[in-house]
Amino acid sequence: MIHPTAIIDPSAELHDSAQVGPYTVIEGNVTVAEGCVIESGVRLYAGTRLGRHNRVHHGAVIGALPQDLGFDPATPTTCEIGDHNTFREYVSVHRGCKEGETRIGDHNYFMAHAHVAHDCRLGDHNVFANNATLAGHVRVDHHAFLSGHTAIHQFCRIGAYVMVAGVSGVPQDVPPYVTVDGHRAEIVGLNVVGLRRGGFGQAQRSAIKAAYKLLYRSGLKQEIAIEQLREADPGPEVLAIIEFVQGSMRGLVSHR
Repeated sequence: MIHPTAIIDPSAELHDSAQVGPYTVIEGNVTVAEGCVIESGVRLYAGTRLGRHNRVHHGAVIGALPQDLGFDPATPTTCEIGDHNTFREYVSVHRGCKEGETRIGDHNYFMAHAHVAHDCRLGDHNVFANNATLAGHVRVDHHAFLSGHTAIHQFCRIGAYVMVAGVSGVPQDVPPYVTVDGHRAEIVGLNVVGLRRGGFGQAQRSAIKAAYKLLYRSGLKQEIAIEQLREADPGPEVLAIIEFVQGSMRGLVSHR
C-alpha cells in the first residue's frame, strides 16, 4: 500500500508487499524488498538497498549524502541494509564515501535520533539507543548495546557483546564482552548481563575474565600476554578476544 501523497521516483524498485506512508520521498536507484514498512515523512536517498521486513519510522533519513567535505555527490556510493531492522524516529544513516558503502546487517534496532555515518559496517542484533552516534568507518560486530548519547570515534571497532554506558565517548577499539564507561571510555568490567542473555555459562564467563586479567592486569606486554593465551588452548570466546586484539588498528581502550 502506497499513500497517495508519497513521492516515489519511477525507477525505484518496491516489492508489492511494501508499505509507504504519507509524505515520504523515495528517490531513484532505491530498492525496497518484501515486507518493508516505510512510515510517514521518511526519505530514502539514491543508492539505498533495503532488505526484507525492515521498518522505518517517521522522519528517518536513510542513505543521505555523507558529511565529508571532500565528497563528490556524483560518486556512486551505496547504503546496504539487511533484514528485520528497525529505524525509529529521525534516525539518520549516510551512504558510503568515495566509492564505498555503508552496510548494516540484520535484526538491528536503532532508537530515535541515532546516527550512522558513512562507510560504517554493522553486524547483527545490535541495539543503538537514543542519540547514539557512530562516526565514519566505525565497525560494530554483533549483539552490542550502545546506550544513549554515546559517541564512537571514526575508524573505531566495537566488539561482540559489548555494552557502552550512556554519555560515553569511545576513542579506541573496544574488545568483545566488556562494558565501557566514561568521557574517554574505559573498561569497567564484563558485560555480564549481555553474556548471560547470550547464553554464556559460568565457565565461559570465567575464561573471558581470566583472559582480560592477563591482558590488562598482569604487567606483561600485550604480545607476550597474547602468546600465553594462545598456548593455553583457548576456547572460542578467548580466541575471539585474541583475534580482535591482534586485528586492532587504533589500539584498545584502557582498563579503569
